[in-house]
Amino acid sequence: MPGPAGPLRGEALLPDNPRAAVVIIPGSGPVDRDGNSPQGVRSDSYRLLAEALGAQGISTVRIDKRGMFDSAAALPDADSATIAGYAEDAGKWAGALAARSGQSCSWLAGHSEGGLVALVAAAADDAAEAVTPVCGLILLATPGRPIGVLMREQIRANPANAPFEVELDSAIGVLEQGAMIDPETLSPPLRPLFRAGLQSYMIQLFAYDPAKLAQRVQLPVLIVQGGRDLQVGAVDADALAQAMPQANRLDLPQMTHMLKTDQPDQPFATYTDPSLPLVPEVAAAISDFIAIPRD
Repeated sequence: MPGPAGPLRGEALLPDNPRAAVVIIPGSGPVDRDGNSPQGVRSDSYRLLAEALGAQGISTVRIDKRGMFDSAAALPDADSATIAGYAEDAGKWAGALAARSGQSCSWLAGHSEGGLVALVAAAADDAAEAVTPVCGLILLATPGRPIGVLMREQIRANPANAPFEVELDSAIGVLEQGAMIDPETLSPPLRPLFRAGLQSYMIQLFAYDPAKLAQRVQLPVLIVQGGRDLQVGAVDADALAQAMPQANRLDLPQMTHMLKTDQPDQPFATYTDPSLPLVPEVAAAISDFIAIPRD
């Protein structure tokens, strides 16, 4: 599909006579269409989700974000991407997949930061035009609070960050105010996290409040939250559900952030072992939710 400076690419699974269409929007950082990252994540979660939905007769496209992987040509500098740009792409993918699969609209299934992208796509100022190709949202492990708040929680939860906690908190606060930091003023281990291009991305990211966006969404919504998620918690699902009274919610007590069952004494196994299956209730719940009759 055409992107800002070159083609956007994704991989579609199109079962015969599909009954619905779903765009799978990846989470934060350099995460590819399958849910993997060169930074050490090897889960195949998005590929597994697409295959499970395909078995339910649902078409999917899982996408590479503008500026990354097979969509690298769409944006020469991946650091210049924005949530608003990702949301624009998501809407285009929704229209393209609906047309390819013979549907009137597509669902946006956003994982983690991808859920924020889906919310922005559905809560655009010109909402009537923005959501025309979108049937509704499926929010998988999606933040319900500003990302700066979540980052602080994640920093405090990791004992290895203790020596840098005050410095990190201060840096996040500067970015939340829309200002930049000179990376050379930070401790050497932190400088790669706050390079100039990434700071620009974080400034616009931190400006979003997912719950406030959610209040503007009138579409059907399914919120899926895992009880073993180390990155996004039940408090986030609570905030989203409160903001969207029309939403359905599914809590899976043993599910991690990767949409897989937590492995005893191996907190990161679901991030690194692609052979581990998805929690089966995820695809089943999406299929059932999509099938609910609506006016």
